[in-house]
Amino acid sequence: MVKLAANGEEILITVHGKVQARLTQPAKRSARDNRKWARELAALRRKYTTGKSGRTAEEIISEGREERV
Repeated sequence: MVKLAANGEEILITVHGKVQARLTQPAKRSARDNRKWARELAALRRKYTTGKSGRTAEEIISEGREERV
């Protein structure tokens, strides 16, 4: 189904005959749209910051993997 949607076909997922979800090809974004999205995301991160600092999620995951080796 993913390959069909990636090629432009719209896939409808139904439950008891009623559409519950739609799988489609992702919208094309311009570089300008991507920059706008990045600015909005940065603003949200500043607005909702906890003020805490410490290890990143990536560091925690990496540490867990190192312990299993």
